[in-house]
Amino acid sequence: MAPLTFIIADDHPLFRGAMRQALEGIGDGNEILEAGDLVSARKTAADHPEADLILLDLTMPGVSGLSGLIAFRAEFASLPVVVVSATDDPATMRRALELGASGFISKSASIEDIRQGVRTVLDGGIWTPPNVDLGSEHDPEIESLISRLQTLTPQQGRVLGMLAEGLLNKQIAYELGVSEATIKAHVSAVLQKLGVDSRTQAVIHLSKIGSELLNQSD
Repeated sequence: MAPLTFIIADDHPLFRGAMRQALEGIGDGNEILEAGDLVSARKTAADHPEADLILLDLTMPGVSGLSGLIAFRAEFASLPVVVVSATDDPATMRRALELGASGFISKSASIEDIRQGVRTVLDGGIWTPPNVDLGSEHDPEIESLISRLQTLTPQQGRVLGMLAEGLLNKQIAYELGVSEATIKAHVSAVLQKLGVDSRTQAVIHLSKIGSELLNQSD
């Protein structure tokens, strides 16, 4: 197997170390990059377009619920994202996959399960912990919201992710290299697609999908 490039995005150094140990057992000569928050994770991904996979924690700084996943899938569409979280209930797993994750690994997984999950995603598959029934969405409001989120364009997804980070329109415009007027148009489109009247409501709606994540710290 040719050397691979992995990104570990997690705010806990000890867990990054455990993930590094698991990834070092997949092939030889792999490059393993680390990031401790969403901003540095995005920068690392942008600086390394050759990256093969990112392992993304859902509760690190800069992330609100599943907003980090939405932002990453919008900005780096060709980079497979494997969500890693201590919140490993079927609903969170299912919603992460519906919003574009290629896999979900529990923080309680064994090193061998982590390696198997990463290998599965690298081979083009979808990975969830063994013997877990993902079920179906029982909350009509969440089901509708996920369907609406799936209609966002990549740029709209990036804008929504930055709204969730608390950035102002002028800050988003600077980040994306476009005019503030363009960002205002994107924000209006996002609000319309989500069926809300303000950016605050959009962020609140977004946090509902990952409310379990917001109520715990891993």
